[in-house]
Amino acid sequence: MSIEIRKVTVLGTGVLGSQIAFQTAFRGFDVTAYDITDEVLTAARGRFDKLAATYREQVPGAGDGKAETTAAGIALSSDLAAAVADADLVIEAIPEVLAIKQDTYEKLGKLAPERTIFATNSSTLLPSAMKDFTGRPDRFLALHFANQVWHFNTAEIMGTADTDPAVFQAVVDFATAIGMVPIELHKEKAGYVLNSLLVPLLNAAMNLAEGGYAEPEAVDKTWRIGTGAPAGPFQILDIIGLTTPYNIMAHGDEDAQRIAKWLKENYIDQGKLGIATGEGFYKYTA
Repeated sequence: MSIEIRKVTVLGTGVLGSQIAFQTAFRGFDVTAYDITDEVLTAARGRFDKLAATYREQVPGAGDGKAETTAAGIALSSDLAAAVADADLVIEAIPEVLAIKQDTYEKLGKLAPERTIFATNSSTLLPSAMKDFTGRPDRFLALHFANQVWHFNTAEIMGTADTDPAVFQAVVDFATAIGMVPIELHKEKAGYVLNSLLVPLLNAAMNLAEGGYAEPEAVDKTWRIGTGAPAGPFQILDIIGLTTPYNIMAHGDEDAQRIAKWLKENYIDQGKLGIATGEGFYKYTA
């Protein structure tokens, strides 16, 4: 018996949570976006409106009011029980703190219908660290999206030893249905496929610049010419935002902390956080 997913609830309306909700709704699914307060949800509504403008400009088929209709059609809720009461799939995109996620899954397990599948969008935590808190480890797995989901449309899918193969396949099918390219992992791996490849590249690039070996522009030029890639590592860092690598490296080893200090002093403390602020390693015009 196949598993049907039609009603989707996204927990968390930050940058990626809002993108996941919007893309899912854009593809015709019934979407509810949950966050902890009505004030946060007001900000989320603004984020959905901005995504509508982005889709209208960049995504085929988003014109003629479809993008705006998509934004308006996403239900907002600060009541967790109501938000998940009839969900086929809950995608969790809340802060990357294990204790917060575990507590949330304990609540979810009691509130959501037995049929509901839970998926974490965590980029650094393994699903096995959360599965025992869900009350349904066979219906739990990771579904990881990349930032700018309408453009960088990978969906990495990673279960645990307890994940039901039918549930895994249902999430693969769902990812395809919302316009993603499903990337299936056969076992758990921190960083999945994308970040397992990307993070060492970004770290190596920052080592070159922080160590005074080459300027960011030269590093990027080398990477683009040598590989044919459309963007270099520092261009990618500007898209990600510099606070993310800083937060990770500030808690790393001695070398990582040295790079974090360099990022903070030369960029973050000067308000150069990446594309979002108009300047990071490069300057951007609106």
